[in-house]
Order: sequence, then structure tokens, then C-alpha cells
Amino acid sequence: MADELLRNLGPLAPFAGFWEGNKGDDVAPADDPLQIENNKFRERMSFEPFGPINNHQQCLYGLRYSRMAWRLGEAAAFHEDTGYMLWDADAKQVMRCFIIPRGVTVLAGGTVEPGAHTFQLSAVAGSDTYGICSNLFLDKEFKTIQYDITLTIQNNILTYNEDTHLKMRGQPEVFHHIDQNTLKKVHS
Repeated sequence: MADELLRNLGPLAPFAGFWEGNKGDDVAPADDPLQIENNKFRERMSFEPFGPINNHQQCLYGLRYSRMAWRLGEAAAFHEDTGYMLWDADAKQVMRCFIIPRGVTVLAGGTVEPGAHTFQLSAVAGSDTYGICSNLFLDKEFKTIQYDITLTIQNNILTYNEDTHLKMRGQPEVFHHIDQNTLKKVHS
């Protein structure tokens, strides 16, 4: 069953397992929103296969995932998100739906070929399909208006570059909150 499940995950199959990375770079608004902070971090990700999930004619396979990140040298996590990565083989769609416990949910997606090793997913606030929803405070102070991620996975190495576009109250320019890291598979 496990081999069949992995075959049905398309481009998501190589993600299954546990990952660690110590080279993370986080460019974020500082406590003073006029300032920028750069955090070096380590993180762990886990991806557990499941499926099929049938939505009438649509058939999805996916990965339950969890991610935790710690600033280098600190014991308390500064970031966590949990969610699903989904594969719709008929539509060639990869979706990443996740929640951040700050009060943000994202459903990002994109067209991906079944054997792809690099792909891009996006979400835009206000979209009825691949969109973003925030709590009242974040919507007013740090509104996420767009989310983009590029993932590359090959030879048990996972790299990503996330760009979370923030419209911050009182700031005329969009702030690009950038997270990037390289992780290695430590366990299947």
C-alpha cells in the first residue's frame, strides 16, 4: 500500500519523511515596523502521506505536514505552521493549505507536471480559489496580500524561497517578508 500511495503523490512523493535545515534566513518587519530584522534559523518539517480523498470526480492524494522554526541559539520556536500539501493529478495542480497560529490561513496552488522537481505556488488575498484570510488585527496592521513559494526537491535536498507580501499600516510600499532554507531528509 505504501508504494502505491507514494506513486499517486506525483511531484509530492519525494517530500514524504522528516527534514531538517540549519541555514534558514528570515527577513521580517522588526518590532518597530520602520525597521527590518534578519533572523538566521533552523527548522524541522515532517510530511506524512495520505489518500485518496475523493471530491466527487476529483481525486486528491496528499501529505499532512508540520513545520517548526527556531532562531539559531534560541530554545523557543518563533514560527510554526501546519497543513496539507495536495496533488490533483487530473488537473496537474499542487496545493498547499496551511494555518499559522498568528491567525492566517493560506491556500496556495499552481500547475505542476507530475515529475517536476521545481515548482511555484501562489495565493492572493481576495481570490475565490487560491487565497489568503487573516484575523482582524493582521488585516488592519500587517495584511498579507500575496504569498509565493518556489520549492525545489531533488536527491533528498529540499530548498524553498517564500515571499509573503505585506501591506503594513502607514507604509506606502509593500514589504516582502522573505523566508528561505535548505533542508536535508533525515528519515523517510
